[in-house]
Amino acid sequence: MGTVTRQANFTLPEDLLEELKQTVPKGEQSRVVGEALRNELKRIKFKQVLQRSFGAWKGRKHPELESGTRQFVRSLRKSSRLKRLKAR
Repeated sequence: MGTVTRQANFTLPEDLLEELKQTVPKGEQSRVVGEALRNELKRIKFKQVLQRSFGAWKGRKHPELESGTRQFVRSLRKSSRLKRLKAR
């Protein structure tokens, strides 16, 4: 079952449209533009989520991160490594 498609009418900068026509075969142009748009929308949504969630991990609620996330991750990795060694 294929994806349902609909025609859209929008404008592009002339140089971008010319580059698309020169680079991508005619039968594949819609697919390329669709994939590019899908990727850009994912990037925009991800950026919005990051902005909305900024500061969600407050220091008083997560004292284990007080010395920094890098140190916390290292301690997790070290304890995980030690557990594996003891299990042998």
